[in-house]
Amino acid sequence: MPRRAQTMSTRTLLRAYQRLQREDKSGSLAQDLDLLQAKDLDLSVRLGALLAFDALLVTVATNPIVASPGAPLSLDAPTQPIAVALITLSVIILSIAAYLCVRAIMIGEEFSDAGIEDNPQAIIQRMFAAYCASVDAQRKLLTQASRVTIAGGSLAGLTSMWIMANKIF
Repeated sequence: MPRRAQTMSTRTLLRAYQRLQREDKSGSLAQDLDLLQAKDLDLSVRLGALLAFDALLVTVATNPIVASPGAPLSLDAPTQPIAVALITLSVIILSIAAYLCVRAIMIGEEFSDAGIEDNPQAIIQRMFAAYCASVDAQRKLLTQASRVTIAGGSLAGLTSMWIMANKIF
């Protein structure tokens, strides 16, 4: 049975990075890392913003279900089951979008140093590869979460307009 490789400690990674940085006279190593960190930060901000927006939309979407009877957007489950089902579906869809955001935020840049403990160049190469894989996975989940948010928000908005139209006309 193959032994499972341990994840590299941050201290080991830092030592390897510092050693390579001392050897790198051109500064390209630091520039590469700066680029990856900027991309990671940009994605983190966008994921956080979308997660907050999803939370806001879930709050808005639940309003027809929890509103007091007689309120403009209130629903009565026994007499308006389709509207209640649509609003509930929109909340579920928005919750899925929020889950995708949280899942993307939780992706780390973890990698193993198995077989390369004494090779700083290989360690840095794996670190960059892990960063790239992390950013790509986060970007994919952000795209999915955005599409799901649009679907859930649209369903909630259209259902709310339908509820209001039924009360007005």
